[in-house]
Amino acid sequence: MKKGYLGFLAAGTALILLSGCGPKGNSDSGASGTAGKEEGTIELLVWEDQAKSDGIKDAIAAFEKENDVTIKLVEKAYAGQIEDLRLDGPAGTGADVITIPGDQIGTAVTEGLLKELDVADATKKLYTEAAMASQTVDGKIYGLPKAVETQVLFYNKELVSEDQLPKTLDEWYDYSKNITDNEKDKYGLVATFDQIYYAQGIMSGYGGYIFGQDADGNYNPDDIGLDNAGAIEGAEVIKTFYDNKVLPSGIIGEQGTNVLDSLFTEGKAAAVISGPWNLAPYKEAGIDYGVKELPLLSNGEHMGSFIGVKSYNVSSYSKHPEMAEKFVEFITNEENSKARYEKTQEVPAVAALADDPAVQESEGAAAIAAQSQYAELTPGITAMNSVWEPVDAALQTIATAKAESSAALPEAVKQIKSAIAANK
Repeated sequence: MKKGYLGFLAAGTALILLSGCGPKGNSDSGASGTAGKEEGTIELLVWEDQAKSDGIKDAIAAFEKENDVTIKLVEKAYAGQIEDLRLDGPAGTGADVITIPGDQIGTAVTEGLLKELDVADATKKLYTEAAMASQTVDGKIYGLPKAVETQVLFYNKELVSEDQLPKTLDEWYDYSKNITDNEKDKYGLVATFDQIYYAQGIMSGYGGYIFGQDADGNYNPDDIGLDNAGAIEGAEVIKTFYDNKVLPSGIIGEQGTNVLDSLFTEGKAAAVISGPWNLAPYKEAGIDYGVKELPLLSNGEHMGSFIGVKSYNVSSYSKHPEMAEKFVEFITNEENSKARYEKTQEVPAVAALADDPAVQESEGAAAIAAQSQYAELTPGITAMNSVWEPVDAALQTIATAKAESSAALPEAVKQIKSAIAANK
């Protein structure tokens, strides 16, 4: 059974190479979703991720000058932009260009929210294979990748030196158990393993998978491997961390991520599993940290993770679709991707940036590259929306000893299948 592991461009270093249907108009005549300042003037509304505008302001100024257009830039949380477009698109106030997670592409395409892009082969080859795959639905392209991310291990150098770092999850368990047994309010490795986003890295290493895939990489929502023997074995490994109080009680549930961040920034956790979104916040908190790939599992397999891809996409409601598409190609080209990386530290998906010193010298980027050898794309099909809640709920009952893995996971899969069937 294919589990979806990706050789992210030749052993991972290539990573651093780095609710109705909308209209399908193709003319750039008329007003955009946000009216032009004067008759005949094209104005594009671009929704960028929060705190990321500085990364593209210079590129926007150049594009405006070259194309005689005006661009209005607005920051919105990227995970919620599709929801905003559902409401604002039909009202004529939605963005022409949005930035969203790759795992939302399938749903957005099904709902008719995104415009198919006419991308030349030469442009496709600019990006890593997996990053482009995240933008492709049924052989059609609906966006271009801006950045990639995956989970890594952050460690506090004042609490554990690099040469003392445990190499396996079992060693991290022993290290953490020793700390919690002997020091009050101190922890070794902290992770939110009650969330499938993090737990799948363990479960997949033992043979669990979310959706099966055919020879062409297409997901089969009828083939769910979250309750097979491997998934259950992985869940039992996770359970030991909770059963033996290696993880704090507050790490379970919605508040878990905040607790994890607080423990690390307060110097109470030697290491945490998180992502590149915390590179800057942890630094700003004054923590002298290092970044490494995730550890090995007891069976010798490497702990996996999800690869997340952020992209720029054109709204199907845009009245200037050709100009919006031109902007997306411009903002994601090699030059602008490098400039954006230098200001935002979001790892670019452009393959040719592999040898760029600005990328190579980043410890965080190097760790992401190393971990990406063992990572898989978050399934970008609509059925994935039915997965998160049931599995997270099951993992939380396992973590709190309210149910056995052998009972909780099959029940979760049953709920997932029912939800998928109901949404067909």
